[in-house]
Amino acid sequence: MKRLGDGSWSPGQLLPSEPEIAAGLGVSPGTVRKALDEMSSESLLVRRQGRGTFVASHDEERILFQFFRMVSDSGERRFPESRTISVSVAKADELASKRLAIDLKESVVVIERVRSLDARPCIHEKIVLPRALFSGIERIKDLPNNLYALYSVKYGVTIARGSESLKAVAAGKRQVELLQTAIGEPILLIDRVAQGVDGTPAEWRRSLCRTDQSHYLSDLK
Repeated sequence: MKRLGDGSWSPGQLLPSEPEIAAGLGVSPGTVRKALDEMSSESLLVRRQGRGTFVASHDEERILFQFFRMVSDSGERRFPESRTISVSVAKADELASKRLAIDLKESVVVIERVRSLDARPCIHEKIVLPRALFSGIERIKDLPNNLYALYSVKYGVTIARGSESLKAVAAGKRQVELLQTAIGEPILLIDRVAQGVDGTPAEWRRSLCRTDQSHYLSDLK
């Protein structure tokens, strides 16, 4: 986990063999195998038959099933398209400070965007990032649809897990404007704090979602 966190093992990299890792750590190959199995079950690693074990990349398929839960009522899972509305630098308020475990008024980057399924706007997102972790991200001209891949490749921050809370709220003027919904219409608020491999909060995301043609799906295992 430390090697993932400090970038010694980068996304897509083939890991050394289990005996090599075991020799380097001074443990048995069986212990290494159990650790790699656990990391694979958490989607941090990918085992490929006949090829070895690789560090997982934040490709669209992985994010679609691990982090994106909104699904069309038709049942088909698709990665949404995104349109960035604004990117700005601000000072962390009390809520951002609490969510991201940073000091009050610490510098943060705020990203506002709209996500669409079937060319229909359905999610209004506000994403808050600690600027200390993502220096210069506000200067990137065209932010990619897949932000988690950007975090990993450019900044060495691999999103490993997250904590979400869901609540029904009423659409406001901003959602009427961006999601083409009606004022006061019930929408779903998804509040997520995403953490890096070392457990450090890396992103706070608030997603306001239309649910008249889509729904939140969680596979319980």
